[in-house]
Amino acid sequence: MMPAENHSVFDPVTYILTGIPGTAESHVWIAIPFCLMYVTTLCGNSLLLFIILTEQSLHEPMYLFVSMLATADLLLSTTTVPKMLAVFWFRVGEITFAGCLTQMFFIHASFIAESTILLAMAFDRYVAICDPLRYTTRLTKSVIGKIGLAVVTRSFCIIFPLIFLVKQLKFCRTNLLPHTNCEHMVIVRLACDDITVNIWYGLAMAILVIGLDAVLISLSYGLILRAVFRLPSKDARLKALRTCSSHFCVILMFYTPAFFSSFAHQFGHIIPGYILILLANLYVLIPPMFNPIVYGVTTKEILKCMINRFYLSCSRSSLLS
Repeated sequence: MMPAENHSVFDPVTYILTGIPGTAESHVWIAIPFCLMYVTTLCGNSLLLFIILTEQSLHEPMYLFVSMLATADLLLSTTTVPKMLAVFWFRVGEITFAGCLTQMFFIHASFIAESTILLAMAFDRYVAICDPLRYTTRLTKSVIGKIGLAVVTRSFCIIFPLIFLVKQLKFCRTNLLPHTNCEHMVIVRLACDDITVNIWYGLAMAILVIGLDAVLISLSYGLILRAVFRLPSKDARLKALRTCSSHFCVILMFYTPAFFSSFAHQFGHIIPGYILILLANLYVLIPPMFNPIVYGVTTKEILKCMINRFYLSCSRSSLLS
């Protein structure tokens, strides 16, 4: 393990995650809400997946996309939060270089997967509202499977070059990572090589994923709103808007912290480090926690299935007792 102030070139074997700089004395207390959010994420998304997969009536495109989103949420939070809690509570910040690259891959791949799934969900709502007669023929289970494969393929193809770029760097500054997890820009800033390519690739990735996906989603919702306000019935307009409201809330929760976190990293020299880390933690904690709550509460079909399951389990318990 290299000492923190040794600036000679070395092959990184072990890094040390230090948590949020300047808040070491508060780490124990900061970890408590993070832990509660993680438990909520695990329970909410697991329940959502269970309900969708076991209820035949929910095996429709919209709910299958929700199940994909729940899977990505579980992957994103489980990749980051347990190690974060270990750093805060037990000061176990050591992580191997290979482990760090693996965590970096899954953090960014999960993020891209979520963005792609949200884009697919926007397309699903567009077809359902703007072209309802062709909805069942366009979004068949085969098409949904291909979209799922495209989500995985896109995430892998965008993130894999990052692994290659980081492995080409020579590190000489320190083996201390002033962060709670191994993000791309956090790692490359420890290199003594020119990191211009890494910075531009990270910026291009942010523009491609956040910018392009957000523009396409906005375009879909613009067309949806135009179609909704052309509906003759007020009840039909309200029903259409209600079906989109949960998705719109999830989009805002996902892209708002992600936008600020991604672009703040490009200007990290003028933004305090603890703010960058808090922003990074927001997009791995808040969307995975609130997504199942939003879909479980605002989606009538999912809420109905959850209530039915609850009453069924209560009835069985009373019979057994």
